[in-house]
Amino acid sequence: MALAHRYALYLAPTGPWREHGSRWLGRCADTGEALPPLPGQAECSREWTRAPRHYGLHATLKPPFRLREGASPLEVDAAARRLAEGGSPFALELECEPLRGFLAWRIADADEPGRARIQALADAAVRDLDPLRAPPTPEETARRRPQSLTPAQQAMLARWGYPYVFDTYTFHITLTGKLEGDALARARAGIAAFADPLRGQAMAVPGVSVYVQAAPGADFVAARHYHFDGACVDAAGAAYLQGPAAA
Repeated sequence: MALAHRYALYLAPTGPWREHGSRWLGRCADTGEALPPLPGQAECSREWTRAPRHYGLHATLKPPFRLREGASPLEVDAAARRLAEGGSPFALELECEPLRGFLAWRIADADEPGRARIQALADAAVRDLDPLRAPPTPEETARRRPQSLTPAQQAMLARWGYPYVFDTYTFHITLTGKLEGDALARARAGIAAFADPLRGQAMAVPGVSVYVQAAPGADFVAARHYHFDGACVDAAGAAYLQGPAAA
């Protein structure tokens, strides 16, 4: 099996949050297959969700990265296992809020314990997997539009290859691309129609997940889910954790 173009460590939503969110986006991250829309879901939502559908339903812990020369997918697998072994299950209270022009499930203001657990998990993911990351190309850096970032975000981009990590990190499960005006309001109402019944139901966090992008431009799929209790569950991209070292 060849290397995947990029690897990422994500939090894969669980329970009804996974089911409803995947249907809203229109694609299952575990299989890569298209999913039917939710009852009453507006046809125009397919355009609203085009960008997050590409990545699959997830929350970022370690952003997508290419493997550095000499690093192998087996090292990604080992790092994810170690990270999971050091954790324990918890839960998050979620609510739909805007973030940088798009809509996402974010941690409820009152859930400070959940926020602290996620911050620690994301910090460890970025730090522990970074030795496997290839430096970004100038084109990859330019796509982050560094001129529009704050000084703190520019510093994170320069050091870690991504502007939103550590002190600039905000947990989110992306539900739309960038929207404004009437489209933003309609998307928020559409999400509320299926997600409001989930309010008050905490989302379980049993572990972390490696997602892969097989080739440039390809959709991301889950490769393996690593539970805090030591169990692992393979998904569509599992074979890309067996590839050779990057040249």
